[in-house]
Amino acid sequence: MELYFQQLLNGLTLGSIYCLVALGLTLIYGIMHIPNFAHGHLYMVGAYCVLFLCTLYGLNYWMAILISMVILAVIGIIMERLVFHPLRDSPPTNSFIAAVGALLFLEAGATVLWGADYRRMPEVFDKVVNIFGIMATQQRLVVIFSALALMGALYLFMKKTLIGSTIEAMSQDREGAFLVGIDANMVSMMTFGVASALAAAAAGLAGPLFLVFPSMGGLLIIKAFVIIVLGGMGSIPGAVAGAYILGLAESLGATVFPAEYKDLVAFILLVIILSIRPTGLFAKEGR
Repeated sequence: MELYFQQLLNGLTLGSIYCLVALGLTLIYGIMHIPNFAHGHLYMVGAYCVLFLCTLYGLNYWMAILISMVILAVIGIIMERLVFHPLRDSPPTNSFIAAVGALLFLEAGATVLWGADYRRMPEVFDKVVNIFGIMATQQRLVVIFSALALMGALYLFMKKTLIGSTIEAMSQDREGAFLVGIDANMVSMMTFGVASALAAAAAGLAGPLFLVFPSMGGLLIIKAFVIIVLGGMGSIPGAVAGAYILGLAESLGATVFPAEYKDLVAFILLVIILSIRPTGLFAKEGR
């Protein structure tokens, strides 16, 4: 029984990381209907930013995450302006190809700048704590509670700020938003900025638990797309639910199946849920 509780904690940790990445991807898809396959590689760049800010410049861990969020927000805005904005009136296939091109560019750039070696971020919260008989590293608890705090901050940003309200309005009714004078260019840039900052935060929180390398975003982005399909394309509650369902399924599945097959859980889960509910768990009306 203790093993299952341990895996439950591991699942919540994975789900928290998946959630931050999937939320950014969902925001971009909800506003612009762009399947941004480069989003996982923005996560990778965020991991390198935190790694080098901590190791080369000796910055505090939390300060490094905040600075990397700002850096990635700027990179996300630049990507939107240079890659996706010129294709706004083009067929969706063009945006898909552009996203794949951005993915390859980021991975190749990371390999040239930092090499293909696997790196490990220094452990910041490395102590082990006992919670009702379950042994857990502080870093895993930091991931879970920090992700919840960021989700709360995102909720307040969307509900209580003008920029957040315009983003939400665009995601709910694009034509209505245009009619009331919402600046689509500003909303697109801010959406990419917020989404990229969330990816950087996820990378900084996950960095001490996993290795950092140029292709680390590849499998993650596939899982993020599985999550938003499970939850319903463009649905923020669906992205949150799908992320934790997947994280728990992978972790608990590792107690039944060999560890090398754990990544298959995402796709098995996708087939099962879409067989029952083809539009996803929280699909929006009209999608």
